[in-house]
Formats: sequence, C-alpha cells, structure tokens
Amino acid sequence: MSGTSTQQLHEVPAGRAEAEPDTRLSQIGGHRRSGHINWGLIWTLIRTDFKARYHGAFTGFLWALLKPLAMFAVLMAVFSFLFRDPTYKLNLIVGLFLWDFFAEGTKTGLASLHAKGFLLSKAKCQPAILVITSVSNAIITLAVFCAVIIAFLVLSGHAPSISRIAIFLYYCSALIVIVVGFALGSSGLFLRYRDLNQFWDVATQAGFFIAPIVYPIGTIPERFHFYLYLWPPTPIIEFSRDVLVRGMIPTRTAHLYLAIDAAAILLLGVVMFRWLTPRAAEFV
Repeated sequence: MSGTSTQQLHEVPAGRAEAEPDTRLSQIGGHRRSGHINWGLIWTLIRTDFKARYHGAFTGFLWALLKPLAMFAVLMAVFSFLFRDPTYKLNLIVGLFLWDFFAEGTKTGLASLHAKGFLLSKAKCQPAILVITSVSNAIITLAVFCAVIIAFLVLSGHAPSISRIAIFLYYCSALIVIVVGFALGSSGLFLRYRDLNQFWDVATQAGFFIAPIVYPIGTIPERFHFYLYLWPPTPIIEFSRDVLVRGMIPTRTAHLYLAIDAAAILLLGVVMFRWLTPRAAEFV
C-alpha cells in the first residue's frame, strides 16, 4: 500500500469500471475486516493530503517548511518594529503558532469524514483513520515551528535546556491529543449537522480572544483565570511560554491537570465517535 498513488485511489480503467469492482479499494478496506491497522493506508492518506495541499505550488512540498519559517520571520520583523519588549514578541509568536495548529487541526478534523466520504462508502475503511490522518498537515507545520523557535532561541543566546525542550514537546503532544479527541467527536456530529462548521468558525474566533494570545494573562483579574484555563489552548500556550521564554517550569500539579484534560477530551471524543460512526457511510 505504501506505493499506492493518489491517482490509483480515485481512478479505475474505463474498460473495467463496470465489469469488476476496484480491487485496490477492496484492499484498502481489508484491514477493517481483519481488525488490523493498515499502515500503508495511513501513509497513503497522509501523503495524499500533503500533495493535495501543495499541488501546483511553485515550491511544492518545500512550502510546508517555508511557510512557518516565513511567518516567523515576518512576525519577528513586524513586532520588532512595533514592540521593543522581546519577551512580548516571543510570547505572541508562541501563542499564535500554537493557536494556528489548534484552529486548523480542529477545523480540518471536523469535516474529515465528510471530505473523504467516498472511502467510507467504497473501501469500507476504518473511519477513525480518516479522522486522525486529516490533521497530519497541521502537525507537520507545528513540528517545523517547534524546530524554528528552538533554533531561534539557541542562536539568540537564550537556549532552553534539554529538560525544558522535552517539557515543551510534551505540551505539543498534549495539544495534538486534544485536537484528535475533538476531531473524533465532532466529525461524526458534522455528518448529521452540517452547520456545525459554521458554529465552530464563530467559536474559534471568540476563542482566539479567550486564550491569552495577544494580551498577557496578567491583565485579566486573577479571579477569572480559572475560566480562561478551561479553554484547552490556554494552559498549553501559557505553559509553553513559561518553559521557552520565561525560563520557568510549571508545577507537577499543573502538568497532571493538563494530562487529565487531554485524556478526558480524547476519551470523550472516542466515546462519541464510536456512538456516532457505525452508520457513518449512510450520512455521507
């Protein structure tokens, strides 16, 4: 399966279209009947999404690397001109990139089953694979950003320790788990309620200002901080700023709460997914 191309997934020779079923699609769906994970299908879906996103781009797949790097350079140049406080600039950039992953990953995951419904009806593949692989492009961008921000801190003489880098990667992993959990739960709902994406667009626009991205959380009265931390991106953004920019490490209790939060969202997403998707192909 790792050699299967995008064209092979969609095209059947004209002379055989009606004479026999597409054996490739049958092979794709075979893992569902056997109960085994088809890693070839997972790789094919990730590669297909990646190629489709950058199809026709002059730089091709290099844009996946250039985009976060270019965004980082532009933001640093702009905010260096507007703000003299280097701490605020870095805090803002960390918050923007982490938020961008959350917004893009949840939006793509929400519509993933609907967007790839032809695989549900023809190949009978596991719906969970379609949802999880849908956030692959956002994860690639997040990984590049992690490398860029760490390299910048090293070159600027503020290199974080290995332990702080590991903790930051733990935060990124928790954010990925949260996004996957949301995608699993919402993708089944979207098949039944197609206006859910409109609602989520409004929710993310409001959520951008709930999370302390463009303003320091200290400007909000402390009695309201608890409510801000209920919004999943908030603790990850704040904790990431602590270990990368402020040189602080949150408490073990804070890390435990974050792990519980991520696990709870993933568990809820899995439960909703199993409840909503047994008949997913009927709603595509």
